[in-house]
Amino acid sequence: MMETVQLMAGEKPGTYVVPDAVTEAELLHLAKMIARRRLAKGQALNNPDEVHRAIQTLLLDYEHEVFALLMLDNRNKILTFVELFRGTLNAACVYPREVVKECLKLNAAAVILVHNHPSGDPEPSLADRQITQQLQAALSLIDVRVLDHIVVGATQPVSFAQRGLL
Repeated sequence: MMETVQLMAGEKPGTYVVPDAVTEAELLHLAKMIARRRLAKGQALNNPDEVHRAIQTLLLDYEHEVFALLMLDNRNKILTFVELFRGTLNAACVYPREVVKECLKLNAAAVILVHNHPSGDPEPSLADRQITQQLQAALSLIDVRVLDHIVVGATQPVSFAQRGLL
């Protein structure tokens, strides 16, 4: 169990002070805690770069692929961030039926699809593009918009929307 590390607000907004020495594991735990706060229910998606950084922080250190959804309401405010599927070193099975069920359960109006590449290379594969198309088709039947698909790697995350792939 991770000990609770003291984290205090810094002088400038968005800065923090850790009064004691921390381990790398504790620092990563703190970063994930802050990232979860940025993706908390009710938060508005005003800054795509901030969303990308938060998602990257949450998924970067996995040794297996994880497919997740950032579900949004009709005003693009966060409902939840949920990790739906866990895969292997280089693949995760994603089932459109389960994605649709999760969106209906929370009454999502839009989603951002998210997954990581443990290899560190965030370049989308052909399989990534195909599942994105399948999910767009399935979700459009229930009036849920796919706003983006973000692939996390060791460098800057790749956004399907920014690349014009959606």
